[in-house]
Amino acid sequence: MTTASDTTSTEASADTGPDTTRVDTGPDTTCADTGPDTTRADTGPDADAARAASKPYLVPLTRERLRTVLDEALVHRNELTGALSQLTFSSPAAYDSARPDWAVGPFTVDPAFTFTLDGQWPDPDGLGWTSESLYNPSLIEHDGTLHLFYRASPRKESLGSRIGHATLALTPDGEPAPGAAWVDDPANPVVRPTLDDELLGTEDPKVYRAEGRFWLFYNGVFPITEEARVAHPSPGYPVQAVGIDLLVAVSDDLVTWQKLGPIADHEQTRLWAKGAVIPRDEHGNAVRLGGSGSGGGNGSHDDGDYLMFVSEGFDGVLHVGRSDDLRHWTFEPVPYLDLSGVGGHLHEVAAAIVTGDGRLVLDVFHDVDGVFAASQALYDVGRPVDQLALTSGGSLSWGGLQQIGGRWTFAQGWDAPVGYRDLYFYRTDPHAPVPQTTP
Repeated sequence: MTTASDTTSTEASADTGPDTTRVDTGPDTTCADTGPDTTRADTGPDADAARAASKPYLVPLTRERLRTVLDEALVHRNELTGALSQLTFSSPAAYDSARPDWAVGPFTVDPAFTFTLDGQWPDPDGLGWTSESLYNPSLIEHDGTLHLFYRASPRKESLGSRIGHATLALTPDGEPAPGAAWVDDPANPVVRPTLDDELLGTEDPKVYRAEGRFWLFYNGVFPITEEARVAHPSPGYPVQAVGIDLLVAVSDDLVTWQKLGPIADHEQTRLWAKGAVIPRDEHGNAVRLGGSGSGGGNGSHDDGDYLMFVSEGFDGVLHVGRSDDLRHWTFEPVPYLDLSGVGGHLHEVAAAIVTGDGRLVLDVFHDVDGVFAASQALYDVGRPVDQLALTSGGSLSWGGLQQIGGRWTFAQGWDAPVGYRDLYFYRTDPHAPVPQTTP
């Protein structure tokens, strides 16, 4: 995971000479390089000029700077995050012995779904970019096909990431179709750095269905300049060499994506906003909450707001974003989470799960006395910021959970051996007894 104290790629801001050339700033560039018919929504001279004027302290994205980011990523090592293992957080042993009936999980590996990336993508930037590690993916099923969006990094948990896409045909029962295999998108990377606030990488996709379209939120990583730090001080959440923006792209088919750019300004985020955690139901629909129609979790309510639980940045204060269309967001401080029941320090809210029975569950990544841990917090969908209960154990699915074949499912790549680009799928046991307890 990228942290606020990350000092990688500090050299990316040092190259300011006139011989550097910008990448993909013309009106014909696309998010996924799929041809001239898929123009980016945020490009063109006027949009570029407006963006530069609003953030004059951003280091311009150039090929030379992208090459520096790649060189530094290839020697990156982080022993702490590199040792993460999924079942530490998601196996039965990670949950309370008296697990409440609202908790989602525990999970076991289903090898029938394992995704392995063979070969290397073509590098549209001509840098010699390659990936060693896959992780933090997001799933959504659509018309009998499972779509997988995943982060690919030069090294595990390094900067310089890109986002890939793959598909798998399913049976009506939600199992891999006979003879079906994963198909990696020939347009990969479907999202790569093309904007100044993506210079250090595009990370951690989260995909949602809403408003008749598909929405892909992701993190754009950029180097912090002294000018930026002076313009937007963050004493409550110190930001050092690296900043992060929340960005969004839209699609009508899950194949062609148009970038719309950041959704929050630096005046509020203080140069760091990570994790576009929007409540999502079992089908991958973003769900409006807090209105009179809240309760079913079918993603079709026309009252309430789309909510986003922000747990990093914003000067160290928990915020909730609200939107009527998933494109335009307003953020306000809301103390929606209390970890005192399990102890420790919050790192990030990973996912928000609408379970279909009037409940909202937040999946939370934190530590207890310096040891990484997962917990889940319970809310009512009609009162989605008033915490009702807390329990240990969780998925830490940064891309959200989806029910596949009636089983809550997510994927993660932390446990892939070094040199293997695998994503393992973790699913709930449909035959496991559910404790009959109440929050």
